[in-house]
Amino acid sequence: MTCDERRDVGLLLLRLGTGGALAAHGAQKLFGWFGGYGLTGTGQFMESVGYSPGRASAAAAGLAEMGGGTLLALGLATPAAGAAAAGAMAGAAAVHLPNGFFAQSGGFEHPAALGLAAACLAVTGPGRLSLDHALGHSLDRAWMVPAALAATAAVTAVVVGSRNRRMRAAQAAEQGEQGTLFGK
Repeated sequence: MTCDERRDVGLLLLRLGTGGALAAHGAQKLFGWFGGYGLTGTGQFMESVGYSPGRASAAAAGLAEMGGGTLLALGLATPAAGAAAAGAMAGAAAVHLPNGFFAQSGGFEHPAALGLAAACLAVTGPGRLSLDHALGHSLDRAWMVPAALAATAAVTAVVVGSRNRRMRAAQAAEQGEQGTLFGK
């Protein structure tokens, strides 16, 4: 097997593993599959961690994960798919950030790893064992990589920034109520 063939098989395996995990994670949010809570339950959770409106946030995250993951696994529209999945994982990492790095402590290790893998696939491309290659890379042009990553970074910064502001405001209001209760 040549180096190019090994690279293509490696990218295929990375796409299938990363894309499959992301798609399954998104299906939990959207449809309640694989032990998930569906849009209603996930929407309630999203509200509780500062993503508002919760149901719309759950739908957006679920679509980015399931859609991006499915497209990554297929190797189709790889720049957009990888960027969308990476953006969703950045949003998830923001929720887990206060718990440190390791997943065993509720940290951001898992979403960071999936997001990094998705971003790397967006940058490197899907390899020759992909639909993008079979279609002549019409949805995988060089200019699409920075465009997709920049657009996703901008949207993610706005969404996560809004979430963080809501969380800080809620925390300040809670501290103010505690101060009032205890005569401070």
